[in-house]
Amino acid sequence: MMFSDLAFFSFVELADASLHGAYNRWHQLDHRPENLALPGVAWGDRWARVREQESAHMVDSAFAETDFVAMYWFRSPIEQSVEAWDRLGEASFQWGRGPIIPGVERRLLAFFRPVKGYAAPHAMVSPEVLPYRPNQGMHITLIRYAEPHGLGAHGSFGWEDTKLMPELLTVDGVAGGWTFSFSHAQQHSTLPFADTVSHQPGELRIRLLYLDGDPETTGTAIRAAEALLAEDPLAPPQAGEVLFSSTLSTIVPWRDW
Repeated sequence: MMFSDLAFFSFVELADASLHGAYNRWHQLDHRPENLALPGVAWGDRWARVREQESAHMVDSAFAETDFVAMYWFRSPIEQSVEAWDRLGEASFQWGRGPIIPGVERRLLAFFRPVKGYAAPHAMVSPEVLPYRPNQGMHITLIRYAEPHGLGAHGSFGWEDTKLMPELLTVDGVAGGWTFSFSHAQQHSTLPFADTVSHQPGELRIRLLYLDGDPETTGTAIRAAEALLAEDPLAPPQAGEVLFSSTLSTIVPWRDW
């Protein structure tokens, strides 16, 4: 069962740290509630970068200063759901309430197709329920495949599904996760968002892990598990280029502002 046929991801960088409080208040108290009220939006969430792990995930300069990652899940009929979401963006601008905000750089604005969901046994819910389950954060990995339908990518996807994800589900603090394949860049009908990606479908892939353990501790354990699996002689050659891999923490309203 797939509860959503499309997901949207946004990677955001702020010009300076003084903007974080205002941006968090806007997103948590205005932007996100307005989006969640749309019938076509199944769920939406946002997380803040765990900077203590910075040296471990500076992979691609385009994403090196990412501060936040947001995502939304859309219900079918997708076209109508995205159109209503698009109209809300224009309406919000006309109200003078964003989403065009000074000092906000959006490094990735793109739609992805959910590939497969996974739930750890201790979570006691299906993968479709994971987005609604409270979490302490998430770990996200963005990978680019130059040949997204080549044999190398095919081998990597099989390894991810049968070896990597099952192993990551055994890491303390990991509740489950989802994989996503790039569909298309956001092209808003009215708002002047810059094109952030020019890739072909499938060229980008996201692996998202939901965390119910301490983000920093769990993130360290995730990276250790990934490194150990990479040494497995049966592991396929790395066919993709990691663009961003980071642990992020759930934003608690008022406390984290």
